[in-house]
Amino acid sequence: MPGGGSMNVLVVDVGGTHVKILATGLTEPRKFTSGPALTPKQMVSGVLKTADEWTYDAVSIGYPGVAHQNRPVAEPHNLGRGWVGFDFEAAFGCPVKIVNDAAMQALGSYQGGKMLFLGFGTGLGSALVVDGILEPMELGHLPYKRKTYEYYVGLAGFERLGKKKWQQDVADVVARLIAALEPDDVVLGGGNVKQLKELPPECRMGDNANAFLGGFRLWEKEQKDGSRRRTAHR
Repeated sequence: MPGGGSMNVLVVDVGGTHVKILATGLTEPRKFTSGPALTPKQMVSGVLKTADEWTYDAVSIGYPGVAHQNRPVAEPHNLGRGWVGFDFEAAFGCPVKIVNDAAMQALGSYQGGKMLFLGFGTGLGSALVVDGILEPMELGHLPYKRKTYEYYVGLAGFERLGKKKWQQDVADVVARLIAALEPDDVVLGGGNVKQLKELPPECRMGDNANAFLGGFRLWEKEQKDGSRRRTAHR
């Protein structure tokens, strides 16, 4: 089972073009179209319809924006409005955990030690995982040259600079962040990582499917606690 334990988890990866879902014990994700007008109510409705016959006890959501303490704290750039303040647990009828989508992929990519994840997509997603503890970050908004990291290595930067110059900036940004954070492991993910001619030194390529593993891992503590309680009651 992907996450271990006996809790069934439904993982929802919310993207700008599709919402992808997978539940514990299954191997084939399902998806439906999202787009710039998608509201949280429409997302939940789409998930419930797409996961119609699946059973689950909890939900993990990878959110394309800033999330804190299991709730969005800023509206997403590439979807509709209404995400901040929406009651996801009431809508799904079960416990829900919400993290930034890059953070969820980071947790799924983790193999040990201190890992830095950088997601090159519309913007620059980032997260650290240290000794199994996930720490979502917003490194893309730090100052770089005349703007920010995200301005140069996000999708707009790729389109504005062209592939060769963009690749040079990515290599520079990665090297700077490695020097500052001193990780044991660096994972590069996101839709644009495939545009790199070669990976920068000390880096490995992530896999978008790791987002699902990250969603299962978000509930590992609860699953272990539940397993201990069941053992204690025997």
